Amino acid sequence: MCESCKFFNDIYKSYGERSRTFVTIEGRLNVQLMDDHGKILKDDNDVKSKGLELEKSVSHIIVEIIEYVPNSVVTKTIIRKSTGNISIMSFDTGEGLTEKISPFDTFAQIIEGKAEIVIDNTSHLLEPGMGIIIPAHLSNSIKPNGRFKMVLTIIKSGYE
Repeated sequence: MCESCKFFNDIYKSYGERSRTFVTIEGRLNVQLMDDHGKILKDDNDVKSKGLELEKSVSHIIVEIIEYVPNSVVTKTIIRKSTGNISIMSFDTGEGLTEKISPFDTFAQIIEGKAEIVIDNTSHLLEPGMGIIIPAHLSNSIKPNGRFKMVLTIIKSGYE
């Protein structure tokens, strides 16, 4: 288990099963723990940890880059550029992303587990190795089907 995931598990153990964790990793951690009513129990965006950035010119086993954390959605940015970014995400059982609309095309690829991706009210069940392009300006959401991991690639080509 990576250093950051050990850290999240320790935080989770401190606050118990009633908390939800939303974590973003981009060279530093942004951890937010909430109770079932959305009340923030802990919000710490200055926590430092080691091993958060992917080493360049080294091969990686993509599915092992990120771990599951109970009651959490964890995101790790692999590459961030002005023209787009690539992130890897893990979703614990029951976690997903609510409906939203993005100004950019996004490619979602499932690398472990299964997920339902809803685009403009049309449902798509994706399994490992499957991917889908989520077009810019269409409503979309990601619904869990148990635990799953995915890679998201956002292409920022301007507002089309």
